Amino acid sequence: MQYYVSPFNKEAKLKFPKKIKIYDTTLRDGEQTPDVCLNPEEKLKIAKKLDELKIHQIESGFPIVSSQERKAVKAIANEGLNAQIISLTRTKKEDIDKALECDVDGVITFMATSDLHLEHKLHLSREQALNVCMNSIEYAKDHGLFVAFSAEDATRTDLDFLKRIYKKAEDFGVDRVHIADTVGAISPQGMDFLVRELKKNINVDIAMHCHNDFGMALSNSIAGLLAGGSGVSTTVNGIGERAGNASLEELIMSLKLIYGVDLGFKIKHIQELSTLVEKYTKIKINNNKPIVGRNIFRHESGIHVNAVIEEPLTYEPFLPEMTGQQRQLVLGKHSGCRAVKAKLAECGVEVTKAELYQIVEEVKKKREKGKYINDEVFNHIVKTVRAPFDP
Repeated sequence: MQYYVSPFNKEAKLKFPKKIKIYDTTLRDGEQTPDVCLNPEEKLKIAKKLDELKIHQIESGFPIVSSQERKAVKAIANEGLNAQIISLTRTKKEDIDKALECDVDGVITFMATSDLHLEHKLHLSREQALNVCMNSIEYAKDHGLFVAFSAEDATRTDLDFLKRIYKKAEDFGVDRVHIADTVGAISPQGMDFLVRELKKNINVDIAMHCHNDFGMALSNSIAGLLAGGSGVSTTVNGIGERAGNASLEELIMSLKLIYGVDLGFKIKHIQELSTLVEKYTKIKINNNKPIVGRNIFRHESGIHVNAVIEEPLTYEPFLPEMTGQQRQLVLGKHSGCRAVKAKLAECGVEVTKAELYQIVEEVKKKREKGKYINDEVFNHIVKTVRAPFDP
């Protein structure tokens, strides 16, 4: 058995859409994380690893930003990947033209729709904004692109206006509309309400682009799917502006193992992808980061280690090999005889029961004095304990 989650999950009898599309925005929204700047070669390597994972769509960048950005987007679009390659544009003809130059399959064209943004950022009326958006959608569709329209700050937008602008976008042939929870300010229950309300008015696919300001990006994304949405925006390691976005690896594994929704991803590549993004963005993964954090399959507590040695699923919901990771037993102040004995066996060392007890005590003392018990320190402890007994 590779995983063991709560049997009560099935009792909820939740219903997900038959087709769910994940579009990853690590190369666009992820790169908008302060201090992150990826070069075209790095972007291409990440895109290729995303494609190995079998991601559905890759949001490859924002072509209007710079010539280097266009070089990166074009390289990804022409790499022959299986994923559909899309890019971000404002609702401006020149943005869409730059995207077309990069040979992308589609665009996400966006405009803020909340009164807060319209008044203080764009200085436009609702009617002006609506007309600009439709002109942009029409222009992109006329050029044969897949087109998604994203309402920035949708979760703080007047509901009647949001319904109106999405309906108009549908009438103009848009392929998908995006609910952008721009500052992560909606609750899962609010997302459920919003998606259900929108579905009364439109028939086009709905996707969620959720930020994590309150730690609810993943929950909001799943709530949106359960309410009838069919797309989710993610980033690897959950990177992005401020608190980041919905985490790709958390969404994939939650859907697969907690909810029983297998989207066909090659999850053995998850850790490789996570590490690659960490390397190029220089954003260190938190040790306790779900799914990919350093501590996810590391065990120190004696009680835990004893059980894990006999049956890993006692303290792991799934086996590390599923996502390309390895288990590690850590020695420290909470370690017991079984953990130390396992480490000795790994080193090919046999000791008496008296020596074992003494080694355990020395391990605890060293760690409490602030010494990390690496192989060098452990070997020194073993030699020191065994020395009086050696002939």
